[in-house]
Amino acid sequence: MINGYCKGKRLDKAMELFHEISRKGPILDTVTYATLLQSMFQLGRVSTTCELLRKMLASGQIPDIVTSLILLNGLCETGHIKEALKLFEAMRNSGLELDVVPYAILIDGLCKVGLVKVAKELFHQLSDKGLKPNVCTYRVMISGQCKDGLPNEAYRLFGSMGDNGCSSDSCCSNVMIRGFLRNNYTSKATQLLTEMVGKGFSADIFTATLFMDFIVYSNGSILL
Repeated sequence: MINGYCKGKRLDKAMELFHEISRKGPILDTVTYATLLQSMFQLGRVSTTCELLRKMLASGQIPDIVTSLILLNGLCETGHIKEALKLFEAMRNSGLELDVVPYAILIDGLCKVGLVKVAKELFHQLSDKGLKPNVCTYRVMISGQCKDGLPNEAYRLFGSMGDNGCSSDSCCSNVMIRGFLRNNYTSKATQLLTEMVGKGFSADIFTATLFMDFIVYSNGSILL
């Protein structure tokens, strides 16, 4: 019945039935929880989704990996990082086979809300789990450190990519250059741009615009 209400987008009815069943005692199965969670989230009912997720985790259940990733991404995108962290811990403790994807999603979410230190700790846990960060994970971490006023630390991470078997791409290079510029490391930004062009990469529109702004405001001294 709950699945039917969800498919018909009658979510109020679905929740009424959910509360009725919960009051009577039976524990809902994982599939029913997953259907409710995805339906609520897709229709923008984030607070209800968080309430359901808390109840599900409290009952000792965990959504399947597909539902978990959808929820983890959605919670991070909407700034519900506390719930995202709880879900991630439940995923790790449940025995689900986790690859780099959930780590990358959560690292991105943490950086977006300014929790760069926590993101960094999670990033370094990847190797402990036998996982290798991908280009996307590096890019997110580099961007987060630059926004946190740590361009030198970000550049060390950028430089370590090759040592970890992950070559930097044009996108990572652009993120690093913009990080230098936003922290007023213009000479380092110019140097990296020169190296980048030498490797056949090019500045994207955002990097080029930022460079032009610096050139205008510095009366061209950035070029000297």
